[in-house]
Amino acid sequence: MSESVIADFVATFNSEASARAEPVKGRILLSEKRLVLAGDEGKVTIPLSSIFDVAVGQVPDDLGDFFDSTVTVAFEKGGNRMVAAVEADDDKIEKFTTVLFKAILNGTDVTVKHPARVGGRVTDESFAPAKLYLKPGSVRFRRADDTVDVDLSTVSDFERTSREISGTERSVLAVRHLSGGEATLSLAALESPRKLSILGRYLRLEYSDLVADLEDVSLSEEQVELLVAVYSTGPGVSLANVLDVESSQLTMVLNDLRADDLVVDGEDGPRLTPKGRVVVSNHLEDVNA
Repeated sequence: MSESVIADFVATFNSEASARAEPVKGRILLSEKRLVLAGDEGKVTIPLSSIFDVAVGQVPDDLGDFFDSTVTVAFEKGGNRMVAAVEADDDKIEKFTTVLFKAILNGTDVTVKHPARVGGRVTDESFAPAKLYLKPGSVRFRRADDTVDVDLSTVSDFERTSREISGTERSVLAVRHLSGGEATLSLAALESPRKLSILGRYLRLEYSDLVADLEDVSLSEEQVELLVAVYSTGPGVSLANVLDVESSQLTMVLNDLRADDLVVDGEDGPRLTPKGRVVVSNHLEDVNA
């Protein structure tokens, strides 16, 4: 492999493109251009340009139930759609998933409109060319004169839609998130529908972890008000005064929010966890709707 290798580890894998039906142990090699699954009886080479989906934790039925923590890659070969599944321990799969998404998406040309909307107000921003990069916990759009970072822990919703850009109807990913304290809508169009789907998959993967954590949490109006107050007030501001409650009552509510992993103690008082930010994003989205 002439290009530099960005991941190299031993794992169990299975692929419809290989001769054997059952999983085999071998080396997984990932470069900037291809994924290679190398076993004793040969190897499967998957160009990254042929991958159209990446799923984590899902194994197609016809590949059996041999797997624990997995990445399933769907790709095209010789006009056929195929899948390959890679299994390893959670830590390896998590790291591999991240570098795989980065290898496929980093440096992709995008056309981005940010912000397209702030609160309930539509902006007069126009679509501008940018490059896409995945960063820890965020998606970065690098425009000619600035950089837009979408913090994934503030994303409240995203959907695939279409917009007219320069007279052409284009598929667009619409992402609702918090930016500078306000509910914001950003729009990103990718030339490649394949990459647009994979970016959507990446967002869903990051976002679903937070949402799953919140499914068991039910909050009172008072708790939501306190989360919004923590989000919107600066350091040194008395939350008890902002909410007009006794400090003992405030302490009780804060303790409940800590127990649900919605706030943590920072140097300047309580601050929101990613889960807490999702609650506030959803609340602000409802208020602005």
